[in-house]
Amino acid sequence: MPTPVPRSVTSSGPPDLSHVERLRENVSRVFFGPSHVVDRLLACLLARGHALIEDVPGVGKTLLATALARSLGVSFSRVQLTPDLLPADVLGVSILDRQSGEFRFRTGPIFANVVLADEVNRTTPRTQSALLEAMSERTVSIEGQQHELPQPFLLIATQNPATFEGTYPLPENQLDRFLMRLAVGYPSRDREMQVLAERPSDYALHELEPVLNAAEIDALQRATDAVRLDETLRRYIVELAESTRAHEELAVGASPRATLALAAAARATALLDDRDYCIPEDITDNLVHVWAHRVVGHRFLAGSQAREHEAIVTEIAHRVPSPA
Repeated sequence: MPTPVPRSVTSSGPPDLSHVERLRENVSRVFFGPSHVVDRLLACLLARGHALIEDVPGVGKTLLATALARSLGVSFSRVQLTPDLLPADVLGVSILDRQSGEFRFRTGPIFANVVLADEVNRTTPRTQSALLEAMSERTVSIEGQQHELPQPFLLIATQNPATFEGTYPLPENQLDRFLMRLAVGYPSRDREMQVLAERPSDYALHELEPVLNAAEIDALQRATDAVRLDETLRRYIVELAESTRAHEELAVGASPRATLALAAAARATALLDDRDYCIPEDITDNLVHVWAHRVVGHRFLAGSQAREHEAIVTEIAHRVPSPA
């Protein structure tokens, strides 16, 4: 759930939205997929929410996440999640300092501003659950001690479809911590020709320079918090949530965490469109990406039936009247 958190970086004055355009352009230098996927990922950054990118191998999931990370002047770590990975390999571990005789905490790769959890559903549920506190509270608890994560903190996870062999489906409480679930899709013919000609992952990716620093990210996040969401639109979000809870094909509808997430995504989308107020389209355009992975179907829709959940959420969006 995207919530304001204490940050050490302070900012003043209105944000420079030209930074957003520079960030878009920088990422697009190496990622030739749909531009709307880039904007969704930027919305997660602005709304302090985490992103789950799910698609078949080879379409640029890791490339997209790495391009964004390298475009930000903050710390970055990548964790390749495998079946033998342990929670301590991600969070860190206390080790004995023989000179002092005391245990010292050695941080794991989760202690970075941007963390890429690659192929998150290839690791075991035990290691998956180790990410829950970091994603929700921006802290890590080890042996009774709580450690603050650096701010800003963004976790980008990639995963293969659950129908692939060697995967462990993410549990519902883990999915609920992601602001959005995104799909990259196959590139257009022209874009794929461009990939063949330029081979961006071999050359352009390594040449990317940061275009935003921590203070500028902080200013954009604060501006996102300040985007106006009128009472009419808040009521619209609640009506959409109530429709999911009453839907006959859903066992679990959108929770209050889901309504907060949708509001945050709408504010970020408005800011990306250079507005300080939300419109209904900011809500409907994000609805599937923010809610389809949060609702739970009955037994015949359980598991990896993401398309059915997306269809249900889309049907609800068409049925609930949008504010004029």
